[in-house]
This record gives sequence, C-alpha cells and structure tokens, in this order.
Amino acid sequence: MLQWRLAMPARLAKPVQTYQIKVTLRGSHPPIWRRIQVRSDITLAKLHRILQCVMGWQDSHLHQFVIQDQRYGVPDEDDAGPRETKDERKYKLGDVLPGENSQFMYDYDFGDDWQHVLVIEKILSPQENIHCPLCLAGARACPPEGVGGISGYENFPPSHRGLQAAGT
Repeated sequence: MLQWRLAMPARLAKPVQTYQIKVTLRGSHPPIWRRIQVRSDITLAKLHRILQCVMGWQDSHLHQFVIQDQRYGVPDEDDAGPRETKDERKYKLGDVLPGENSQFMYDYDFGDDWQHVLVIEKILSPQENIHCPLCLAGARACPPEGVGGISGYENFPPSHRGLQAAGT
C-alpha cells in the first residue's frame, strides 16, 4: 500500500544582516562611546568579545547582556528560576533583538558596574568587500580596569584620562 506524506516546508533561515550599534558607557561625561557594525548571525558570546576589544577592556571580569528583561551570559549552575541567565553561546544577535532603534544593556565587571547602553541604529544589508566586525567611530578611551566604576574614574587624575578615539 502506498502512503503519501505531505512535505513540511523547511524552516527558512533569516537573511544575514549588518547591525550598526552605538555603544555608550552609561554615566560617562563627556560620553565614552563606539559605533560598530556586526553581523546579525553572531552569538552574544562573540558580541561580548567584540565589545571587550572595541572598548579596551581586558575580559577579566564577569559580564551579562540584558535584552527585554532577559539575562544572557555565562550561566552559573546555582542560577535558576525566573531570573536565570541564558547561555550567551546559544543565542544569535538577530534572534534576540526586536529590530532597529531597540536598546539593550551590556554589564561588565559587577564590582565596578560598567554599564553599556547599546542601541541598534541601523539594520543594513551586507555589502560585498566589507567584513564585520568594524569599529566605525568612537570618542574617548575606556577607563582602566579596577578604577572603581564611573565614580572612581571621575576622581582619577585628568592627566590619566582617555584620549580622543579615532573617527570622531
């Protein structure tokens, strides 16, 4: 006897896009910021590594992303319940962000509490011969690690404060 099966349509993959993101260190005056472009198909773990590089951090502290009240980062076995941290290696940027003009947080070093506000400024089609990630512009160097957060940096000697970053 012949059996007919209906073919289920394959799940269509989202097209890869380029996200232009402005990253601003919250509480910094004048603002310490970067404008970057990244692919929509990178994981949040990769975005963490990119942010460490463009901001000048040394990746020696814990971090997390907060996107629409959900935390993403390196999960802790004791972390369970409604505030559970989802594994950043399993989530792609394009799957967790609602779209252009959306805003989310990247927290680095829970002791110094460096909070970065990330805004999706534009969503672009990928262009040939342009490889991401890119740092397009920025202003001022990031504070040194272990300086005590924004309040500690404000008391840091002005001669040791960051210089203007390229592209401003």
